[in-house]
Amino acid sequence: MSAIQTARDLCLVFEGMYLKPYLCPAAVPTIGVGSTFYEDGRRVSLADPPITRERAMELLEWELTRCLPKVLSLCPTLRDWGDKPTGAILDFAFNCGTGALQASTLRKRVNADDVDAAKAELMKWTRGGGRVLPGLVKRRAAECALL
Repeated sequence: MSAIQTARDLCLVFEGMYLKPYLCPAAVPTIGVGSTFYEDGRRVSLADPPITRERAMELLEWELTRCLPKVLSLCPTLRDWGDKPTGAILDFAFNCGTGALQASTLRKRVNADDVDAAKAELMKWTRGGGRVLPGLVKRRAAECALL
């Protein structure tokens, strides 16, 4: 299983699929499987029309494919960790953004090849909208299990 497949599977479990735009817990307009942008750079808005399941999957694949090179440039040691750990960090970056990964202690722990410390750092990213979200606790635990 490739890193993108691993991340896609995590996204499907933890994001769900919504064919109409909605506000995520962080109050960001979202559609499909956690997509906040379209391929042309437009942000999702609550006024956007519904999409199909196929379109939701296209958007997810596009975002993960676009995100993977950035994740690998920020965390080059992931190339030695394998597809499942890379997919877990890719899922984190999809969920929180590559900017969050870039500025994180998680990145430092991954690049130091410290798996246990990376797991501890992942578990710190469980808040959305200022509160701990049970879904994020479960998501981070699932990512940790893949490291």
